Amino acid sequence: MQFEVIAKCHTTRARVCRMKLSHGITMLPTFMPVATQAAIKGLTPQQIESLGITLILNNTYHLNLRPGIKVLDEAGGAHKFQGWDRNILTDSGGFQLVSLSKFTNITEEGALFASPFNGEPTMLTPEESISIQHSIGADIIMQLDDVVSSLTVGPRVGEAMHRSVRWLDRCIQQHEKSGRKDKQNLFAIVQGGLDPTLRDQCLDAMIARKNQVAGYAIGGLSGGEEKDVFWRIIKQCADRLPSDRPRYSMGIGFAEDLLVCVALGVDMADCVFPTRTARFGVALTFKGPLNLKLGKHTRSMEPIDKNCPCPTCASGMSRAMLHHVVTIETAGAHAVTIHNLVFQAQVMGGARDAILEGRFPEYLRSFFHSYFGDTGYPEWCVNALRSVGVDLMEGANVPLIQGSGAKWEYPDAA
Repeated sequence: MQFEVIAKCHTTRARVCRMKLSHGITMLPTFMPVATQAAIKGLTPQQIESLGITLILNNTYHLNLRPGIKVLDEAGGAHKFQGWDRNILTDSGGFQLVSLSKFTNITEEGALFASPFNGEPTMLTPEESISIQHSIGADIIMQLDDVVSSLTVGPRVGEAMHRSVRWLDRCIQQHEKSGRKDKQNLFAIVQGGLDPTLRDQCLDAMIARKNQVAGYAIGGLSGGEEKDVFWRIIKQCADRLPSDRPRYSMGIGFAEDLLVCVALGVDMADCVFPTRTARFGVALTFKGPLNLKLGKHTRSMEPIDKNCPCPTCASGMSRAMLHHVVTIETAGAHAVTIHNLVFQAQVMGGARDAILEGRFPEYLRSFFHSYFGDTGYPEWCVNALRSVGVDLMEGANVPLIQGSGAKWEYPDAA
């Protein structure tokens, strides 16, 4: 990996970086679409690349189960298997310790899974996770960590954090003896739940291993915790992580979350949100989510967003057409998926341009005014951005919304 900080915001901790990996350059900050099974549902690799996307996420746990390592080895890795010639990041399988917890038993050796497909037991150790990711051939590989729900309290949180550090050492050892360090880049994952003391202990341990890892992720969040706690943990980690390594916040997908994280110093994020919500008939726009299932779109000949450059909007496909087919015909899901991925790319691309041009605080104010100005600013966003010198309320006559403040169009709004 070649990693270079190109520009920094003069107010916040946002920055623009150039990350060169084995399959090309990815400019940061960026959002990574999730291709869990080596495919983004409904889209071909050629379509994805045509949208300007240079980095996607594959899942180690799922690819190990299906198609399996023998098939991936025969194919020459996941790039060739899925026909994708740009960069790939693989999740280590640690998140499945939470999402599939009823199938999992954690020991110091590793995680004993019962396959959700056939019930067959599989032990995923740190060494095995790294070996699987070697077969996948991802440009960025993640350590196996002991993940607990962000809502977990008590001694299990500290146990998981300390085990994640020990497992990192085992991942480092396995990776270093593989001879693949020049092509595949190992990231550590900071754990510690919502406990600032445990987070600091984990940061101390993982920063001490800086010369053995290529980057860092902030894990264990986006599990239902209060947003005002979420951003403080992100800030605590981003403030301390080395400036000459990429910083990746795992499981972040809402536009407001992305921009707050960027302002706090995060470079990368991933989430199923934009693609999954597209299949539910919801398009993402700079004025908030658009629920295309609502009856108000039945006769609308407007595109989702007349200013959007995505193929769906540029072709003039109307909201009425999308209302007609979305969630019924696969073409509708494909069209909205394409739009949502371009929206995410525009949000992050706009952030990069604004940082480079020295106007990132103004970009934040403009985005939040357009997105939330008609309903009210989420208080947690205001608090988070104030912590890095941007006051969204300055000169704004907008109410504050407590809680997550996430914007959504519900059926009763029709």
